[in-house]
Amino acid sequence: MPQKQHLPNVSDKEQRMYEHVKESELKQGRPTKRAKAIAAATVVKHHNENRHAKSK
Repeated sequence: MPQKQHLPNVSDKEQRMYEHVKESELKQGRPTKRAKAIAAATVVKHHNENRHAKSK
């Protein structure tokens, strides 16, 4: 079964990064909503820094 897509238009590696960052933030005691927001922001920043092609 395919992995759940948390963020559209990012690679499988970045999806795994999202999960890792989210779990790390939860272990540090952050609320779930905040952990998801931090993970998403981190992955989007990484995605944009690596000059991925923008979808049109």
